[in-house]
Amino acid sequence: MAKDLPDDVHKYSESPLFSEQTVPDKLTSEHDLKAGVWGKLCVIAGNLNYHVPGKPDQVSAIKAGEYVIIEPRQVHFVRPRGHVQFKVEFYR
Repeated sequence: MAKDLPDDVHKYSESPLFSEQTVPDKLTSEHDLKAGVWGKLCVIAGNLNYHVPGKPDQVSAIKAGEYVIIEPRQVHFVRPRGHVQFKVEFYR
């Protein structure tokens, strides 16, 4: 998993703030970003697990104030761990 965004990308959009009650089903099932689009999953409050399926699966526990970079075309999904608030910023 990438630790930082590439230097040549710029933020163009972001999701609404989601909670454990409002997270869309699409985000909790396997999906990916379009080619050329990077994501920055930002946890504002609580805890969230970020999953990258594979052999072996990669799971990152992300807590308030932390983020994870989502690479283009990388299949992934999230799982709230109790109360959480998070958003996704999109870059290209």
